[in-house]
Amino acid sequence: MSAAIGSELLFADVTFAVGPGECVVLSGRNGSGKSTLLGCLYGTRQVSSGVVRVGGMTPDERKVGFRRRVSVVLDDSALFDELTARQHLDLLLRSFPAVDHRGVEGWLGLAGLDERADVPALGLSAGQRRRLLLTGAVARDHDVLLLDEPERALDTAGREWLIGLIAAERRRGTAVVVASHHGPLADRVGAARVELG
Repeated sequence: MSAAIGSELLFADVTFAVGPGECVVLSGRNGSGKSTLLGCLYGTRQVSSGVVRVGGMTPDERKVGFRRRVSVVLDDSALFDELTARQHLDLLLRSFPAVDHRGVEGWLGLAGLDERADVPALGLSAGQRRRLLLTGAVARDHDVLLLDEPERALDTAGREWLIGLIAAERRRGTAVVVASHHGPLADRVGAARVELG
């Protein structure tokens, strides 16, 4: 596939496949098209040429069937400032089937947010908000997980947590695509790399 913004070609002839339990990390300099490529995989951006299939479907985030199979944390993913961590996960798990039976409390514990569960998102640190977004993405049922710079705002312990989260997703059989500047991430999760730019 190829993609351009205006007359500027971001990437050309990119080809890769990600099967169940596999992970691909997209890497490259700023502006090389990593976030754009994830947008193409989620259907928020169109490719200039080529064919994109995700979960056997043409990506279209407007379609409920597609959204039920593909979970995502993109560059512009956000939280409701006034909702607490507990309320965010409760809302999410009422809107989508859960991936397992651990419930809101179990997911809060996994994210390390159990002691901050009743703090509005606006009162959480940037790293805690990132953990909440990532936890929400994996708590709901999905076959494909798309993550744009998931390490952003995470400290060293948070990055270790993220590596464990991605490894758990692979063991669960999820196809994972990550755009990242964090070089060791691909090595630590055993991912294939696609270099852009």
